[in-house]
Amino acid sequence: MKNKSMKTVYFLTYASAIAAIYVALVAAFAPVSFGPVQFRIAESLCILAFFTPAAIPGLFIGCLLSNLICGAAVLDVIFGSLATLIGAVGSYGLRKHKWLVCVPPIVSNTIIIPWVLRYAYGSEDMIWFAMVTVGIGEILAVGVLGNMLLAVLERYKGAVFGKEAVQR
Repeated sequence: MKNKSMKTVYFLTYASAIAAIYVALVAAFAPVSFGPVQFRIAESLCILAFFTPAAIPGLFIGCLLSNLICGAAVLDVIFGSLATLIGAVGSYGLRKHKWLVCVPPIVSNTIIIPWVLRYAYGSEDMIWFAMVTVGIGEILAVGVLGNMLLAVLERYKGAVFGKEAVQR
């Protein structure tokens, strides 16, 4: 029983820490975290699903809270958070293929967020154009920054995550 409760504590701690870091990054970089051309640096944390399943609720709650705190529209709070959740679940599913972990968040946000921009904010950009701009931001945030973070954390995963948290 002690072992199971310890795993629960680790899971909740990591999920909470990931959510807090996500919110802090969105708030710190708010001017570039929202809008049709966005570079949400916090999305680079989606690669954390490679290391721990706690990243899934952590990223979802972090996105939900940051959208609420920063005054996003209701549709953005709901569907933007779901896009991050879908990306995190997909990343966790691809954890055996390290360099593909960044693909699900890029794809889910590239497909979902342009529709959010259109219907939540009345963006008059064509959907395909918004997909290009959001996709570029996601490729930079998750594909470039996320993979850089993945490479660094891969080296120090035992020190950062501990043996109990790292599950493949």
